[in-house]
Amino acid sequence: MARSSTPSRERIVAGAADMISRRGLSATSIREMAKHAKAPLGSTYHYFPEGKQQLATEAVRYTGEWVARTLRRELEAGPAEGLRAFLGLWRTIVVESDFHAGCPVLAVAIEEPPADGIPPALAAAAEVFGQWESLLAESLRTHGAGAEQAEQLATLVVAAVEGTVVMCRAKRSTQPLDRTAEQLQALIAGAVGN
Repeated sequence: MARSSTPSRERIVAGAADMISRRGLSATSIREMAKHAKAPLGSTYHYFPEGKQQLATEAVRYTGEWVARTLRRELEAGPAEGLRAFLGLWRTIVVESDFHAGCPVLAVAIEEPPADGIPPALAAAAEVFGQWESLLAESLRTHGAGAEQAEQLATLVVAAVEGTVVMCRAKRSTQPLDRTAEQLQALIAGAVGN
């Protein structure tokens, strides 16, 4: 059976996530996201009839689950391993993109919301950050951190890593990531008694 040349929905979503990670949401049109994914605009609207906001929401969720899969796998060995994997994902993205790409979840989260409510992509970003925090906090609790300390440290890890990715892009260097990694690793070791 001949394979369709129409790009898959997932490929369009992945392309949109990559485009948003490089340019932000406001600076990216659905037409540009389709072109970046090498998809016809008609196919993009077929999969995402509500347009740019629907595609951006799916891109945020796609990134969120991609990171969460890695966290779940690595956190089985402990929070230090999960932290290393989390940092490693973003290091790879910033280095392989020559410091042009960051986190599409953060890119969507910093957009100015309209006055008439919270857009779905922003709500999805909040859910994704919450998911990452929950995974980290659960691992910290499992490995000996108190409940409140685990929650606070998980929030600090997500916030620090997201901010560090932005600093890496601005400085065109992984030094901020290295510095942040060292301090977060020490905090995690102290929290779980290592």
